[in-house]
Formats: sequence, C-alpha cells, structure tokens
Amino acid sequence: MFTALKAQNKPAFIGYLPYGFPNPDDSLTALKTMVEHGVDAVEIGLPYSDPVMDGPVIQAASQIALDNGERIANVFRAVETVANAGGVPLIMSYWNLIYHYGVERFATDFENAGGAGLITPDLIPDEAGEWIEASDRHGLDRVFLVSPDSTDQRLDIVARNARGFVYAAARMGVTGERSTIDASPQALVERTRKAGAENVCVGIGVSTAEQGRKVGSYADGVIVGSALVHTLLNDDGRTARDSAEGLACLASTTEELAEGIHGARI
Repeated sequence: MFTALKAQNKPAFIGYLPYGFPNPDDSLTALKTMVEHGVDAVEIGLPYSDPVMDGPVIQAASQIALDNGERIANVFRAVETVANAGGVPLIMSYWNLIYHYGVERFATDFENAGGAGLITPDLIPDEAGEWIEASDRHGLDRVFLVSPDSTDQRLDIVARNARGFVYAAARMGVTGERSTIDASPQALVERTRKAGAENVCVGIGVSTAEQGRKVGSYADGVIVGSALVHTLLNDDGRTARDSAEGLACLASTTEELAEGIHGARI
C-alpha cells in the first residue's frame, strides 16, 4: 500500500470503525462504503469493555457493538469484507482480547481471512515476543504506538520491532475529534523516522479534511476514527443513527476526508 501511494506522492488514508457497529450487517456495509469512497486501509476495531484509550464517541460505538453480542471470532467476516472490497484490512485491539483468543489461533485466522496487520495500543515490543513470532510466521504487520513523550530509546525499540508502520499518536490522551492540531505530531514523525521507521502514520484527533491535509503533508498516512464513527451516531452520541442516513453521511464524510488527505502534497 505505502509503496504504491508513495509512487503517486500521496499519504495513506486509514479509517477506523468498530466491528459490529451500528449492527452486524450494517457494520460490514459501512466498512465496504469506506473503501469505496476513498479509504486505503480500514482499521477494524475489536469492541472492548474497558477501552482506556478511547474517547466518548468510540466508547459509545463499541458499547453498541458489545450489546449486539459481537466477539472476536466474528471479526474475520469484516476482514474478508474489506479485503474483497479492495482495501487493506487492519485490526485494532487491546492485547487482552488477542491473548485470551490465542495468539497463534488469531494469527492463523487473521491471515486466512486476508488480514494485513494488527494495531495494539497497549502492547509494547518488550512484552510482545509471542506476537512478534506469530506475526513473522504468518506474514502479518505489527503496529506499535509512540507518543510525543516517547523517549529516543523507546522510539528506537518500536522502530526496530514494528512492521508495516508505526502509529504516532498526535497527542497524549484518549481518542476524539479536535478543533486544532499543533506541531507536536510533525516533530514526532521526524523523530520516529530518524529512529529507523520506514512508515509513520498519525492518528488521534484528526477529524477534518483540512487537518488531514496538514498531517498528510509530512506523515506517510493519516488515521481518522471518531469523525467517521460520529457519522453513524445520533446527536445524543449514544445511539445508532438510521442506517440509510448514517451510511450516506459516512460516504460523504469519507470522500471529503480522502480528498483532503490524498491531496496533501499537491
């Protein structure tokens, strides 16, 4: 993905949605819609009962998915859907879910479904030996996070052990839409590249086409979550929107973001 996009001088647009939200069937349609309207890779979130990094929008969506009875074994349908639509399927999951499912079992099922890589926000390379071995066996990318307060030593460890890309958190704290993005992500991207990372993607707080264009001018990819999830929620921020309205809003928002991100270097 990155090689092809770099040849076109474009950053990658990575969009996030939790699987099972707003319901199992519409979730698959939503993932496909994102790919059809400009997302290059889809970060499929595994709903979790204690999402320490997630802000209120993603927490609400994840709770709806959990209430729908979604569990890790079902997510591979979503992986297949994204792959068949022509997108790159990623999974974002807290490590506890993968550990209890079985690391080797997960890697096998993920590879068989057409998966590309796993983003683990609460797993550091120092404690990821089992996953590093399994991902090597199954040819899966492993994406670790860095933040503005990461030391140079930490960046070096992450860069040496990550594959695919490094996820650079634009700021400390939970996910969510932000009105502005300061200069700290650009400095973090530069430091992470200096540590040896081939691709660095920025997420957490990117919510508009203008922000995506700004971040895409220096990052290898731009990750958008809450702004996309928000399109499928009612104004109360807790319940799912009417399916047709939500999917139409998701499509238009995805297109707008894609135009900004992919046009960042024009």
